[in-house]
Amino acid sequence: MDKKGVRMVEISAKPEVKRVARARGRIILREETVKKIKAGKVEKGNVLTTAQVAATLAVKRTPGLIPMCHPLPITGVRVEFEFFPSAVEVEVEVTTVAKTGVEMEAITGVSVALLTIWDMVKAVEKDEHGQYPTTRITDIRVVEKVKGGAE
Repeated sequence: MDKKGVRMVEISAKPEVKRVARARGRIILREETVKKIKAGKVEKGNVLTTAQVAATLAVKRTPGLIPMCHPLPITGVRVEFEFFPSAVEVEVEVTTVAKTGVEMEAITGVSVALLTIWDMVKAVEKDEHGQYPTTRITDIRVVEKVKGGAE
């Protein structure tokens, strides 16, 4: 901590290089909810497309959400999904050519994609008391960070 509180790390002397970060996370759902997502039968609309857009917007807005993150020129965002009987996993890959990494952007993208999925399916996830006994977001993590390499 700085004597005056917190500070953004000084990075002006660092070289700009290609940087990539991949993050993953999981949302636990009822089996019937996962089936509805896969079949495109969720009342609110296309869950996966909405989550992809939400993740991309979140990546681009990360410095506005996390105070000490540097604004970065995002050069690419990839959002993919993997299905399990009672879960959906989201993977977000973020690329940039910059002086600092994009791990926080990837984690933020995953988090918002998972929150968006929850929002899109909450009507079918609620129990008779309006609670969410099954639904939970878990295992958000960075799975890979790459600094340098081909551009």
